[in-house]
Amino acid sequence: MSDAPADALRPHERAVAVPSGFDAQLWFIGRIRTPWTVRRDCPHRGDPENGPLCRVEVAQPWVEGLIGIERHQRLQLLYWMDQSRRDLVLQNPSFGDAAIGTFGLRSPVRPNPIASSVVRLLAVDGPVLTVRGLDCVDGTPLLDIKAEFGAMPCSS
Repeated sequence: MSDAPADALRPHERAVAVPSGFDAQLWFIGRIRTPWTVRRDCPHRGDPENGPLCRVEVAQPWVEGLIGIERHQRLQLLYWMDQSRRDLVLQNPSFGDAAIGTFGLRSPVRPNPIASSVVRLLAVDGPVLTVRGLDCVDGTPLLDIKAEFGAMPCSS
């Protein structure tokens, strides 16, 4: 393992100066609870069938938005990768001889570090959803929850 800082540039990577202001605002609607406390321990993709149990904790005033969610087997979660750097346009994820543009990767390093996972919904207990299929650090801010596109609700 290298002694270089986690945010050090790899060969062929390029960082840019980020804009001084933002174009939009958003609210965190809750937090995600996972078994991983550091980024390097997170899986590259979550497993909605066999991954560990994780919790999605929805904050007030958004809890009422969960009414009816139990009818869906799968949800799409959008979350904010708050520990990711935001200035790379070229990345070298494999430490190879060339870099790839940020938008050609699923890397957490992005101008707007928004992640998306399709998860399997296992239980709803008030403001807490129990799911499988996440790949983020414990405490990650939650941006949105959507019923999986095209998925039919479970029959009652």
